[in-house]
Amino acid sequence: MTSEAPAIARPTQDGSRVPFELFTRQDVFDREQETIFRGPVWNYVALEAEIPQPCDFKTSFVGDTPIIVSRAEDGSLHAFVNRCAHRGATVQRQACGNVRQHRCVYHQWAYNARGELVGVPYRRGVAGMGGYAADFDPKEHGLQKLRVASHKGVIFATFSPGTAPLEDYLDTPLIEAIDRLFSRPVKVLGHMRQRVRGNWKLYAENTRDPYHAALLHGFHATFGLYRTNQKRKGGADRARAHSTGVTYGDDWRQASMGNVEQDKVVAGYSLADPSLLEGRPDFNDGVTVQITSVFPGLVVQQIMNTLATRQIRPKAPDDFELYWTYFGYQDDDAEMTNTRLKQANLVGPAGLISMEDSEAIELIQRAIVRDGREDSFLEFGGLNADLDKDRTGEATIRAFWRYYAGLMGPSPIAAEP
Repeated sequence: MTSEAPAIARPTQDGSRVPFELFTRQDVFDREQETIFRGPVWNYVALEAEIPQPCDFKTSFVGDTPIIVSRAEDGSLHAFVNRCAHRGATVQRQACGNVRQHRCVYHQWAYNARGELVGVPYRRGVAGMGGYAADFDPKEHGLQKLRVASHKGVIFATFSPGTAPLEDYLDTPLIEAIDRLFSRPVKVLGHMRQRVRGNWKLYAENTRDPYHAALLHGFHATFGLYRTNQKRKGGADRARAHSTGVTYGDDWRQASMGNVEQDKVVAGYSLADPSLLEGRPDFNDGVTVQITSVFPGLVVQQIMNTLATRQIRPKAPDDFELYWTYFGYQDDDAEMTNTRLKQANLVGPAGLISMEDSEAIELIQRAIVRDGREDSFLEFGGLNADLDKDRTGEATIRAFWRYYAGLMGPSPIAAEP
């Protein structure tokens, strides 16, 4: 006789209370994989700049499902599950490359750049033994395909045939934010990977949370990159799934150098290499920071001159990977490329700004594990804050949870009391 798992509490209707068990339970994580990552959403998987040539590929993930993102011989984009149709082995074990065929090491089944089965060893048998039936059709044994769409070279994939067109899913404010950072052809500068022992949604919250930026990140306050009283603006899609926000800095060189001299007197710190914060604007709009969060697992950033995408890759209820892709523009001169590479040290696993985020997430995960029915408290900025105007409160986090609850549905999640 088996007993049913206890019902799982929902976020409150306004998103201001979130039960901790949503970050810890395996059944919640499993349901997320089906109803969110394999549901009616677009999942970021790669940049076109990472697969510019025919037969280029990159391995990636949709939720915890491994996939291959590929450019076919005719230049078209494809994504398919990285799991052999024969016995389920991982097909492509390299992170990226260029191959005409993806070949499973186990029994050498081979697939082309579209995920179609094109080679089966001993298909007709050997010396009258083995082989497959005469009606074996390779077309029925290709790799599982996903729908693919790209906007400004940012590639998304979805398992769902019912997902809205990508531009409708993103909506105008998010399209404008992506268009701004991808307004010129980009080149990939490198990657970083980071494993965080926490729930993926804690990071989704973090990237929608301006409250912590000047408090947790001492580098911001010490060297003047970000202050709570700076001018901000932002926006969200109609469904309130995504969020984008920008911060306007001071004059570029005053922000990078003048405040260093002022603040180091207070904080007692200075940079051994002040050129870390030197640069020049990529845009003529005064924005020094842009953080764009696309549900469920993409963050696109500009922090000074460092540009990157961050892909959230869930692994378990208490484990996710961050995959950072740093990029610049194809027309960057050598000085700007060097600046971008140097400023890449601001973010990433040991970033001078971002290393505290993963620690904060792990502090939460360790503390909530035994008290799942307790709640987080999300009321900073007030419950009636205007999501499109209030860029200092927790309105965007509450919006994330409302959208999340809608996708997860009422079952097996218990109805709200």
